[in-house]
Amino acid sequence: MDADSNLQADSSLSCSRCGKPAHLQCPKCLQLRLPRESAAFCTQDCFKASWSSHKSVHLKSKVSGLTASTPDEQISAALNEGWLYCLKKGQAGTPILPHFDWAGSLRPYPISGRRMVPASIERPDWAIDGIPKIEPSSDLQNVVEIKTPEQIERMRETSRIAREVLDAAARAIRPGVTTDEIDEVVHEATIAAGGYPSPLNYHFFPKSCCTSVNEVICHGIPDARRLEDGDIVNVDVTVYYKGVHGDLNETYFVGNVDEASQQLIQCTYECLEKAIAIVKPGVRFREVGEVINRHASMSGFSVVKSICGHGIGELFHCAPNIPHYGRNKAVGVMKAGQTFTIEPMINAGVWRDRSWPDGWTAVTADGKRSAQFEHTLLVTDSGVEVLTSRLPTSPNVFPWLNP
Repeated sequence: MDADSNLQADSSLSCSRCGKPAHLQCPKCLQLRLPRESAAFCTQDCFKASWSSHKSVHLKSKVSGLTASTPDEQISAALNEGWLYCLKKGQAGTPILPHFDWAGSLRPYPISGRRMVPASIERPDWAIDGIPKIEPSSDLQNVVEIKTPEQIERMRETSRIAREVLDAAARAIRPGVTTDEIDEVVHEATIAAGGYPSPLNYHFFPKSCCTSVNEVICHGIPDARRLEDGDIVNVDVTVYYKGVHGDLNETYFVGNVDEASQQLIQCTYECLEKAIAIVKPGVRFREVGEVINRHASMSGFSVVKSICGHGIGELFHCAPNIPHYGRNKAVGVMKAGQTFTIEPMINAGVWRDRSWPDGWTAVTADGKRSAQFEHTLLVTDSGVEVLTSRLPTSPNVFPWLNP
């Protein structure tokens, strides 16, 4: 989506992202008749850069117009609007849906209500109303932070918890399990460790993790669909603990998976490993994408371009952006003390993606399968420390890791 250019320069209107005089306006905000102040941008670049956070304004507007009694009920109703299904014996039948050109065979299922977090657990600033306050306007969106030793130690602790939570989810994956049940495992393991599941209510995301099945690239919402033999599923976990975030994901086999999907998942794993291997002070951020793109292309796969790795710490998402595709224009070089994620999304078919009407689920444009792996990394004086690395107790689910 591009911003409309019919907003005349007006000294009273400033760009929602950078504060410069605004010349453009968001067409969706105009359609929803939202205040001009929230719809104003100075350039197309600013509009596109802020889209991931700005789109929550649209959902909030829809939520406010619903009649459900509580905020949780309103958000659940908004996300389920248009996703009504006839249920027969626990299985989804013919969907009652407005027309949508589905890319693959996967369909959304009903979403359960938001899970509760004990009052004793420290929360990020979006936990209550769904809107991040500090993150969008932080200087760290433009400057890559060098973490202090104290921040690094907290990141190590949080990232280890995130790894243990993801491992718990991996042990629960099997045919017949719903992705909502996987979300429950993630939620309970996170709060048992004293953490908050970072995705929960982030820009109104309704669940504690993302579960992306088959053609879903990322940001799949856990729901009532049961995993089937031969599926692949990515589980993306982020934990907020002691004021910092730890983020990782892995793609898993569900039962007996075909050879082509096994090759896709192994290639994606290798793409991440090869990218991590070059991380050290002085390396340009753009080189990460070159390494990933080269390996994926040689294996006959494509690299998603619309979603990048990101800085992480006290903010969930911040600078730097880490594109995973070749010939990208990422700026800057790695320095000791920086923390960020690398999370390549590799497709069996074309690299292009599209979104479901829920506003979150990104799928491959051709309906073919996609896989992803992610780690949170720390640049050290001599190289890299993988903060979310596998533990001796991590389940043995990837055959290529066997001795």
